[in-house]
Amino acid sequence: MGDGTPAFGRRLSKAHGPCVRCGKRSYHMQKKRCAACGYPGKRIRHYNWALKGQRRRNTGTGRMRYLKKVQKGFKNRFRSGTVKPPRSAKGKARAAARS
Repeated sequence: MGDGTPAFGRRLSKAHGPCVRCGKRSYHMQKKRCAACGYPGKRIRHYNWALKGQRRRNTGTGRMRYLKKVQKGFKNRFRSGTVKPPRSAKGKARAAARS
């Protein structure tokens, strides 16, 4: 058999399937290892020679469900259940008059 049209029928088997951790189709079925994130290894796979790859996976590229709250809290100096302190002298005077 040559390497032309009839040989393409033999290319139906897939070596990689979806990864549980990163969701990419990079999990090698026989090796039992993800080529993209290194699953089932504990540490996420990344290399310093691949800067673009690091940028794509870095903090801030996803939803950041928890970190968003932390950043918001940092802006407020982690106040909770209180009124924002006045910034101007007039505001301070009004606040003092109220209480």
